[in-house]
Amino acid sequence: MIPQATHRPRRLRRVATGIALAGLALTGCTAEQRRGFLPGDSTQEVTNQTGRIVDLWVGSWVTLLIVGLIVWGLAIWCAIAYRRRRTDTGYPVQLRYHVPLEMIFTLVPVVMIMTLFYFTDRDMTAIENHVAEPDVTINVVAKQWSWDFNYVDEDVHEPAGVQSFETGVPGAEESLPVLYVPVDQTVEFKLDSRDVIHSFWVTDFLYKKDMFPGHSTSFQVTPTKVGTYKGKCAELCGEYHSDMLFVLKVVPQDEYDQHIQDLRDQGLEGQLSVDLNRNAEEWDMRELSETAHDNAYGRTEKQGEQE
Repeated sequence: MIPQATHRPRRLRRVATGIALAGLALTGCTAEQRRGFLPGDSTQEVTNQTGRIVDLWVGSWVTLLIVGLIVWGLAIWCAIAYRRRRTDTGYPVQLRYHVPLEMIFTLVPVVMIMTLFYFTDRDMTAIENHVAEPDVTINVVAKQWSWDFNYVDEDVHEPAGVQSFETGVPGAEESLPVLYVPVDQTVEFKLDSRDVIHSFWVTDFLYKKDMFPGHSTSFQVTPTKVGTYKGKCAELCGEYHSDMLFVLKVVPQDEYDQHIQDLRDQGLEGQLSVDLNRNAEEWDMRELSETAHDNAYGRTEKQGEQE
C-alpha cells in the first residue's frame, strides 16, 4: 500500500507540471507566433474584427491540439500497456455493450463540436453585423479580370480597372486599381459581379466575401490602421485570375476627402454600371490574337506541304 501512496502524488505532480509548462509556452507566444500561418500584419489589429478572428483561430487550434495530444497519448498507452506478451495464450478479454463507455464516446465529441459551433457562431454573428447607417458605402464591382470601385455616398468612382494583359505588365502595382477608405470609419462594401463568381479579399483583413452575378452581397468593417494593403480575387475565375489584384489604402479622413475631390476634378462623377460586361477591347484583342495565330498556323502548314 505504501508504494501506491507514494506513486500517486508523483503522477499528479507530473501532470500538473506538464499543464503548467503548456500554459507557459502558450502565454509566451508573440503576436506573430499566435497568428501562425494567418496572412497579414501581425504587429497591430488592422480592423475592428481582426483581433476576434485571430482569437477564434488560435483558440480552435489550441483546443484541437490538446484533444489530439490526449487521443494520441491514450492510443500509444493502450498499444504499449495492453500489448500481447509471450506468456499470453488465446484471445484477450473482449468488452461488449459497455454502455457507460459508449455514452462517453458519443457525448464527448458532441460537446466538443457544440462548443466550437458556439464560439464560431458568436464571432461570425459579430463579424457579419451591419449597422443601419455606415459612415462610408463603397460599391465594388468585379469583372474578368479587374475591379471597379464606386463611392456611393459621394457619387464618384475610381477609373475603370484595366485587365493586366492590356497593360502588358501583369501584377505591376502601379497599374492596379486603387481603393481609398478612411481610417476609424465604418465602411460598408457592397459587392457585385458582372460575369462569373469572384471573391473580394483584402488579405490583412483576414476576411473575404464571395461575389455572384445577379446577386449583391455586403459586409461592414472599420479599418483601424493607416496603411496600404493588397487585395485579390480569392475565387478561381478564369484565364487571368492570378492577375486580378487591387490595392486598398486606409488613409486619414482629410486625405480621403481630398482624394474624393480629386476624382470630381477629373470628371469621374457618377457610378460605373454593374450591368457592364468585360471590356470590349478584350474581345477585340483576343480575336486579333486568334486570327494572327490561325494565319501563322496556316502559313506553316502550307510551307510544310510545299516542302
